[in-house]
Amino acid sequence: MALVEVDSAFPRSVRGSIKIARMLVAWVMFFCFLGSRSRGTYRALAGMEVVITTLFFLLYLLKLDKKMNWLFWPLADIFNSVIAALFLLVVCLFAVVIKTNNATLAGGVFGFILLILCVVDAVVFWKISFGGQRERNAPAK
Repeated sequence: MALVEVDSAFPRSVRGSIKIARMLVAWVMFFCFLGSRSRGTYRALAGMEVVITTLFFLLYLLKLDKKMNWLFWPLADIFNSVIAALFLLVVCLFAVVIKTNNATLAGGVFGFILLILCVVDAVVFWKISFGGQRERNAPAK
């Protein structure tokens, strides 16, 4: 018996695709801020977003949310997306307004794209997790 199952369909699902997009945009934002030699706050936020999104992706990919049922993971994921969006709004506004160089500006723009992905992730996850009754075995017409 395997200790960890892999949900091979998760990366191709809507939720999985959004998580992958968030990780990729966060990496790009991190490297933009790293290359700009900007303040540590910018790099720290981008790095934390990469790490936290990767951990949530692995949580669902390895079906650990089913094994660690002591926390309601969908709500924790939505909470993470909303808090990340708020932090991204503030930090990326500063990055775009202050604009010490072009790499900082690019990092701020990618941060706004990441902010939109965080909001989409929270809304999609909310609708999937709390959207009401779904018919599982609807007859084909």
